[in-house]
Amino acid sequence: MSEPLPTLSLVVPLYNEEGNVANLVREITAALPGERLELILVDDASTDTTLACIPKEPFIRVLEFAENRGQSAAMHAGVMAATAPVIALLDGDLQNDPADIPAMIRRLNEGYDLVCGYRAKRKDTTFKRIQSRIANFVRSRFTGDGVRDTGCTLKVLRAPCRDCLILFRGMHRFIPALIKGGGHRITEMPVNHRPRTAGVSKYGFGNRALRATTDMFGVKWLLSRQCGYQVKPAASATARPEA
Repeated sequence: MSEPLPTLSLVVPLYNEEGNVANLVREITAALPGERLELILVDDASTDTTLACIPKEPFIRVLEFAENRGQSAAMHAGVMAATAPVIALLDGDLQNDPADIPAMIRRLNEGYDLVCGYRAKRKDTTFKRIQSRIANFVRSRFTGDGVRDTGCTLKVLRAPCRDCLILFRGMHRFIPALIKGGGHRITEMPVNHRPRTAGVSKYGFGNRALRATTDMFGVKWLLSRQCGYQVKPAASATARPEA
């Protein structure tokens, strides 16, 4: 008999997280004990021992990039490889808490297609918090996604939503806008956020704010140019006369 399909695909992009990945897997299994889980770890060409630190478990799939392509590419690859009807996104640095995922799934089941976490009590530097608060305010008003913290990776979505994701560098910041623009229902809820205890942040002012501003104009243009269509049902075949 074939194994039952997973009910949840959890996608985690990784880049130089040798100090976090083993603990992350332990936290995930503790947070989702009754779930038929598929854990997709996407290694973005790490230069440390991240791959060697990944536990060997039957529910873990590892996608290994040949070269570093960035968080958006890693996230997109994992989402497109997922086989479950529900997909969760999680950072690999242990700042997101896997224990929030069950509540987010329950929220999804209230009739939503995407649930976005927002960091109510963010454990980052003051400068980083102010910078993100300004960027999120401008982005949300400009794209109309209505989400206060798109920089929070922790999200849960239904598999059909992935058809809305167009891959470009920086896509991960605009997942809510792209999915909402595709006609799906989105909401948000507060989630836990923890300080980083191992590894280093991959983002600075240049790639967090300046690039995001450029991307924002591109996404706004894309959403403004969307169009839809409906195909009429095929007409019933005319009955052939009897010979």
